[in-house]
Amino acid sequence: MKDKNINGDIRISDDVVASIVGLAASEVDGITSIAGNITEEKIARSGVKNSSKGIKLQIEDGCVSVNLYMNMRYGYSIPVVTAQVQDRVSNAIENMTGLKASSVNIHIVGIDV
Repeated sequence: MKDKNINGDIRISDDVVASIVGLAASEVDGITSIAGNITEEKIARSGVKNSSKGIKLQIEDGCVSVNLYMNMRYGYSIPVVTAQVQDRVSNAIENMTGLKASSVNIHIVGIDV
């Protein structure tokens, strides 16, 4: 993302936005992890951390569309928890970057017991 102002350009990396999304989502009670693909999980086991795994972003014209792939804890209400994630992620994006969250799509891919 690139923004022009009087003093010069401001550039925010997509990885930074993905990190903000991941941190905001992981703070919601009931979310156990952000899910990634098999390759990313093997890399994580080898000690390399990637906070943006399981997060897909599309940034256009100051708007962010987010797809989050997450694991939840058994016994929590999926509609309640996912609504909290959507709210928290939208607020974090808007407050920290000035971008508008046009959509936050949640994909629950696993339940942890």
